[in-house]
Amino acid sequence: MNSEEQDRLADTPLTLNPLIGVSVEDLAASAAKVLRQAALQPNVAAEYWFRLQAELARALLNKNGQPVKDKRFADEAFTGNRFFGGLAQAWQAWQRTTLAWTDAAGFDGVDKDRARFIIELITDAFAPTNFLLGNPSALRKVRESNGKSLIEGARHFFHDLLNNGGMPSQVDQSAFKVGENLAITPGAVVYREDIFELIQYQPNSGKVSGTPVFIVPPQVNKYYIYDLSPEKSLLRFLVEQDQQVFVLSWRNPTKEHRDWTLANYVDGVERAMDVAREVSGATQLHTVGACAGGITLATTLSYLAQRGKLDGVASLTLMVNVLQPHNDDSVIGLFSSDAGIEKARQRSERDGVLDGAAMARMFNWMRPNDLIWNYVVSNYLHGESPPAFDILYWNNDTTNLPARLHSDFLDLFKGDLLAKQGALKIHDIPIDLHKVSVPTFITGGTTDHITPWQACYRSTQLLGGECTYILSTAGHIQSFINPPGSSKRKYYTNASTPPSAQDWLSAADEHSGSWWPYWVEWLDKHRNAAGDASPVLGSALHPVLCAAPGTYVHEKAK
Repeated sequence: MNSEEQDRLADTPLTLNPLIGVSVEDLAASAAKVLRQAALQPNVAAEYWFRLQAELARALLNKNGQPVKDKRFADEAFTGNRFFGGLAQAWQAWQRTTLAWTDAAGFDGVDKDRARFIIELITDAFAPTNFLLGNPSALRKVRESNGKSLIEGARHFFHDLLNNGGMPSQVDQSAFKVGENLAITPGAVVYREDIFELIQYQPNSGKVSGTPVFIVPPQVNKYYIYDLSPEKSLLRFLVEQDQQVFVLSWRNPTKEHRDWTLANYVDGVERAMDVAREVSGATQLHTVGACAGGITLATTLSYLAQRGKLDGVASLTLMVNVLQPHNDDSVIGLFSSDAGIEKARQRSERDGVLDGAAMARMFNWMRPNDLIWNYVVSNYLHGESPPAFDILYWNNDTTNLPARLHSDFLDLFKGDLLAKQGALKIHDIPIDLHKVSVPTFITGGTTDHITPWQACYRSTQLLGGECTYILSTAGHIQSFINPPGSSKRKYYTNASTPPSAQDWLSAADEHSGSWWPYWVEWLDKHRNAAGDASPVLGSALHPVLCAAPGTYVHEKAK
């Protein structure tokens, strides 16, 4: 798999938006609305039906020219063969006409976007390349392999049917093992409680920054996104830059943990920060959070600020994180109606957890061409094995959310609570992000479809400290798993943070390469003096419990 293919796959992650638990029922309700709209306006439906017949006739006679550029029709047969060319043109005419119908059918606002999504979902499922006889490259492989590709494809299909919930496998699970070729940066667990383990990483040299980096990962994924294979590991990079590093590893909750709330996680983060300071001997920490971890961390810092305890924090870094979500930020937001949110709440309350595996399967249907049909073609029609790709392995290593935490996240989304001073309370203490007065570093990705960069940028206006925003040229995962050495990478900076994200971008400076070194320089500007690093991990009060990556990272959803 070449680097371009890796970038494409990494930019279509299963990193999930924990604020919304979209279900099959939500999609079905939107599909039913599309059908009702068709029934209510038969004249409009008839007009586009006859228009479609004319389009199909032109396609069958090859009167539509070449198929519209689409990576699914990149095979030369779609331009050089009348049958395959006509097939592609006919399918494109069908999708184009039905989408035009949704524009003319009278849908309003978000209903129009939902209708277009449903139409694309249905028509994409019937793209000719998803079927053997409509896929020239698959037919070619059958001929060249004397039928072996069909046998391998059938084997992959039945394996997924029995072992992967009927969904096509996205990664070769046998190629990776956490603690052996993933999450191997040397370190140790120095503290453990029900909700999390705290991992301290071995210093690289005798001199380290006097202000450790303290990382809070998302609750919806395992922490080792920060410690993938060595060449991609942010933790290894930080250690090599003489940073002291501590990372939380969340427990994978089960039904018995259904009552863990956002307040419980905030309390856990505060306790972990106290342990990190005690073990390191530092007075302050650089705090870092991504996605849902950033929501939890920002809430924690505001909670500390209201209690006069923010002096133990040197800075805050938020990576691909949205504190003020809007319905139009992502595809998932299209289905975030009040009724849908309450149904999501009821489902997790009934089950005790928001099931990570089920959430991942549902998320696949939010981006079916990249996360489903791409693998149907490669695994089943081509008979190829899924790729051995560390990010995809991590993406598929799902975790649950406790029902109460999920409910709290839903409240944050529905009420925009973090953007309203005092609207959210932790242990009766009002949360006000403006009280978080420490220097803040915020990142976004230009092609991020989960936490769009403009949504990440909104946080610059919410927090009370001096803000630095950088924009990386990649998607959700690749924008922060961005090690030095990639010549394709760029990032943008701007010394000011005006209210408008577009105004920020129009005046931003472009830089080549990774933003990681730029961030480390920023951390060093806001640190205490360098200190002596002990070669011994842990402390007398918090001794080593086991080697990294710990025990919680191995827990599977039950």
